[in-house]
Amino acid sequence: MSSLSDDGPTGSCLEDLEGSLSRVHYSADQVMTTDPNDGRPLLARYRLREAAAKLTRETLAVRRRGGLWRWRELLPVKRWNHVATLGEGACPLFPAPRLGSRLGLGNLMIKSESMNPTGSFKARGMAVAVSRAIELGITRFVTASAGNAAGALVAYTACAGATATVVMPADAPLANQTEVLVLGGYLILLEGLISDCGRLARPIADRLNAFDVTTLKEPYRIEGKETMGFELAEDLEWRLPDVVVYPTGGGTGLIGMWKAFAELEDAGLIGSGRPRMISVQAEGCAPIVRAFRAGDEFAATWENAATGAAGIRVPSAIGDFLILDVIRTSGGTAVAVNENAIAEMQAFITSKTGVFVGLETGAAGAALPGLVESGAVSRNEHVVLFDTGSGFKSSPPKLLDLPKPVSNDPLSWDSLIDKMSYRPIPVAGRPQPRR
Repeated sequence: MSSLSDDGPTGSCLEDLEGSLSRVHYSADQVMTTDPNDGRPLLARYRLREAAAKLTRETLAVRRRGGLWRWRELLPVKRWNHVATLGEGACPLFPAPRLGSRLGLGNLMIKSESMNPTGSFKARGMAVAVSRAIELGITRFVTASAGNAAGALVAYTACAGATATVVMPADAPLANQTEVLVLGGYLILLEGLISDCGRLARPIADRLNAFDVTTLKEPYRIEGKETMGFELAEDLEWRLPDVVVYPTGGGTGLIGMWKAFAELEDAGLIGSGRPRMISVQAEGCAPIVRAFRAGDEFAATWENAATGAAGIRVPSAIGDFLILDVIRTSGGTAVAVNENAIAEMQAFITSKTGVFVGLETGAAGAALPGLVESGAVSRNEHVVLFDTGSGFKSSPPKLLDLPKPVSNDPLSWDSLIDKMSYRPIPVAGRPQPRR
């Protein structure tokens, strides 16, 4: 799907950019990366009174088919002909009673971001970031990515007729590598972690005059991510859940949703109530969890980060202080889960919902039993688990015990069928279905 051809104004109420830590304001009509004062993220600010006059429940109901761009007053792109879209957003929020009952939850729902065009929530951020950058005259892009953001960037630059270079860890999922190459991106595989990839992306940006859209290194990816918060409120008829459980790497999802809730309240669409935001990481890479437990404002880099859930293998996050503030302000918590539990829960969630979720979602789900047992989440609360990406894009779990091929001789089939009984794909440690 190509960029929209209409050259008219979107109605964006973008006002300026604000330093997330310095609170200094900058013009939004110039190309910006991070805050010149301190290198911290910049956040887009809007003329919220003007937006509120247009963003009513009635107008949003009419725009329901417009994907994330139906929130155009609270998005930064000013003219439609600069919008590169593949139909992102408007992902389903569905109840998961079978899964919830096994996890001790009576009101569990899943926000299925894997239904986005590129198979993950990264499509939201890249659609908005690329569109706004194109509007500001940028045609070359670069990013460091664990995988899904790379595919999303190349998809939207292909849509817009721009070019992209991505730097990924050498052990990034093969599906992500393939996606970049097929879409026409320039792929660099680096021995190291995503933080190392970020160090290489900087000189590439400088020497090739490419714009770096690595997580929170520019102001607009987060604007696409905050539409998850807009949709969550709309899906629940303008009430927010009690709890949001979110797998956390760079943290733009948590930060973006929290920003979205404030903007919705200012626009008169929701009240002051907020969900408790729960950040989930892997035990092998948990800088946010460690900082939260220690009461620190910033998160120190996690040395020797290791987890198969590539999207949350982020040893340091530029928006660490924003993530921690969201968790604490909301009354939430941060939890690290065992590596073996991640793949086990990925398979369990998939078998109970029919949605093949990614390992990152498996990590988030793996936190739920402990949260319920500890009382951090109660059975009757309304809980939303975020499925941030498709399992088709994760590396295959090592726990899978694939069946051996059977003979093509029909004479052998009777004995095969006689031995059959329903059982799920055997995965070590997975809870068995009730008979």
